[in-house]
Amino acid sequence: MLITTPNLDDPDSAFAALIDAHRDLSPEASRKLDAKLVLLLVNHIGSLEVLRQALEEAK
Repeated sequence: MLITTPNLDDPDSAFAALIDAHRDLSPEASRKLDAKLVLLLVNHIGSLEVLRQALEEAK
């Protein structure tokens, strides 16, 4: 089941980490980072059903 309620212990720091990871990257490198991150997190989730729920929620 997809968790859609706040679930981060420090959301501001998590957001800052995402922003910092993109700092000084070209637009192409930034897109590659996003793609790699998505694939890593999809693998971590490990459930096609949860992935489908997340995709629908994100739309």
